Amino acid sequence: MIKKFIRKILGVKEDGRDPTQPVILGFDEHKIDPRNVSRNAITVTQTLQEAGFQAFVVGGAVRDLLLGVKPKDFDIATDATPEQVKRLFRRAFIIGRRFQIVHVMFGQDLLEVTTFRGNGSDNAPKDEHGRVLRDNNFGPQHEDAARRDFTINAMYYDPATQTVLDYHGGIEDIRAKTLRIIGMPEARYREDPVRMLRVVRFAAKLGFTIEPTTRAPIPVMAPLIDNVPAARVFDEMLKLLLSGHALACLKELRSAGLHHGLLPLLDVVLEQPIGMKFVTLALESTDGRVKAGKGVSPGFLFASLLWHQVLEKWNAYRAAGEAPIPALHLAADDVLETQTENLALQRRIATDMRDIWAMQPRFERRTGKAPYKLLEHPRFRAGYDFLLLRCESGELPGEIGEWWTAFYAAEGGEREALLAAANARPRGGEAGAPAKRKRPPRRGPRRSGGEGPAAAQGGEE
Repeated sequence: MIKKFIRKILGVKEDGRDPTQPVILGFDEHKIDPRNVSRNAITVTQTLQEAGFQAFVVGGAVRDLLLGVKPKDFDIATDATPEQVKRLFRRAFIIGRRFQIVHVMFGQDLLEVTTFRGNGSDNAPKDEHGRVLRDNNFGPQHEDAARRDFTINAMYYDPATQTVLDYHGGIEDIRAKTLRIIGMPEARYREDPVRMLRVVRFAAKLGFTIEPTTRAPIPVMAPLIDNVPAARVFDEMLKLLLSGHALACLKELRSAGLHHGLLPLLDVVLEQPIGMKFVTLALESTDGRVKAGKGVSPGFLFASLLWHQVLEKWNAYRAAGEAPIPALHLAADDVLETQTENLALQRRIATDMRDIWAMQPRFERRTGKAPYKLLEHPRFRAGYDFLLLRCESGELPGEIGEWWTAFYAAEGGEREALLAAANARPRGGEAGAPAKRKRPPRRGPRRSGGEGPAAAQGGEE
């Protein structure tokens, strides 16, 4: 009675359903197209079932199949232990510390196989904030369903019988385009604060509405993300930014109050017209490439998101008297040091970011052999695309981007002609700096006393 009252106060869904018994949906109800199911996923479930185990496609793959989308990844859930799974497949590897899973490889295709988790989290090791540190408790399928994060991710599909098992009303929430956490939101976020980032990603990616009681605790509990290992936060941020809905995800992050500490100063950037336009263009470009099935460089993406922090510090160092190039390197050091603490940026990604930023002043030097040397840079294309974003956002004159587009496409003598034309025009110094004025040639011998032209004309120095 008390539990029921608490659930009512917190708004937890009560529909009278026995959580140990699933609703079984046949093909006429779920209409999953079998052609969208990976052959390798079918092989894994069939192999486990023939060995006497239960096995289902589970989680996001089932959600996507129900939405008529062909999933990119397929996860399998089974009552076989990790050791039993490993023995059934030639290329299978047990990984994981917090919860053991098995990676089954088919060429380059990787499938994750997890054993049904039990309700042993109450006794699992936790940190002082309630985050579960290790949880290798196995159990029956209905307990595994209760341990999953959102109702739409807690359904099981059996390719052999073409049935879907739904324990928590996930099919109803999919039809209503609603994201609802399973259980008490505060407790579930405390167990794993990354769930707050996941709910934002799913809402933006799927165009779903976050159910009010699921959303309500997020702004208050957002600081718990600081206790999650930085590498895990980085992985989740990368999924968010490479979801094909990065712009929507960042807007949802801000709306939910989750961006603080993940991308500091993002509010400041998005409040500045040029900064907002630059970030928007970068994210729209990324989303377009993801939807077109093209590759996206994480280094380019993070270089774009953090560029205006670098730019602000770059200008500050230059104003303090540093030369432009050393000032840029100092600015990059400052920004990367801060972000490495928050996001555990991998060294390779940080190196790509530095290269992209360091190339930017070189694009403004169009004399001698400098443009030819820049073309040979291994990251030239990324730096060039970054330059075009700066021009398109209004940060640099469009003429610079147009010149480099022509120079990049030209060959031999055409490039020489472009260089000659660029050098024939009056040029300024560094970006934003006024052009230097040439001193007029002296006429006649120098006067004694060091008097210059101004003194000779009666002006004051």
